Amino acid sequence: MVVDYYDILKVTPSASDEELRRSYKRLAMKWHPDKNPASSRPLAETKFKQICEAYDVLSDPKKRQIYDRYGKDGLRFAGGGGAGLEEVADTAAERRWEDGFEGVVGGKAKELEIVLACGLEELYGGCRKKMKISRTVLDNYGNPATVAEVLAVDVEPGWKKGTRITFPGRGHHEPGLMPGDIVFVIDEKPHPVFKRGGNDLIVNQKISLLEALTGKTLTITSLDGRDLTIDVSDIVKPGHELVIVREGMPLSKDPKKRGDLRIKFDVKFPSRLSGAQKSDLKRVLGRTS
Repeated sequence: MVVDYYDILKVTPSASDEELRRSYKRLAMKWHPDKNPASSRPLAETKFKQICEAYDVLSDPKKRQIYDRYGKDGLRFAGGGGAGLEEVADTAAERRWEDGFEGVVGGKAKELEIVLACGLEELYGGCRKKMKISRTVLDNYGNPATVAEVLAVDVEPGWKKGTRITFPGRGHHEPGLMPGDIVFVIDEKPHPVFKRGGNDLIVNQKISLLEALTGKTLTITSLDGRDLTIDVSDIVKPGHELVIVREGMPLSKDPKKRGDLRIKFDVKFPSRLSGAQKSDLKRVLGRTS
């Protein structure tokens, strides 16, 4: 589906900066989720994000020039925006909401920050998490009231701990201020098998001395449920690391690319050997000087 930012903002391609600004203010006010009833809120959220994304591109001369020549794909390749509705709209709305309504109210209420804990499987494949939040709003007479609602957060494959997802204007209300933002901050739950190192996945694998010398076949279940069969045929020394390419985490900017799986070996030496066992080892391995 071709995205027409000019059509979204109801302006012509020759629109001036002032015309863009006026249209953005009017449409953003109309479609802001807090200005719409609950029954039409999903549509309002979609419209509001589209409007913010369009204004973010068209109000920037460089982005607008690229968009006019190459469309949204050009922005994606140039690294100047268009990286997906959810990501761009959140960023755009956070930056442009206050700019678009400058002078209407005297500042912005404090943001509401919420930790969003995700398992490695969720960060690997992406997911939608629904979060129930409570916030303070003002009624028609300016009196504060607490409301609860459920927000859906689309977690993209490859996101890391600390990634911030902003819902502009969906936070607390305060008299005389613009509504604050809700910011979800990704946190990573511990995993029983894998640890994350950037875009790589790390597995600590214990093997016996016999296995280190004679080889072993490992079976590791990946985060998307595949069984990886890995033959370890070389002699494994303490601290040895085996790298399986492209079996790590997806890259958030290009989920088709992946980091590596790094298997770190911990060779377990026997606590004691019998005389016969020592003799057998000497016979097989030879005496050391």
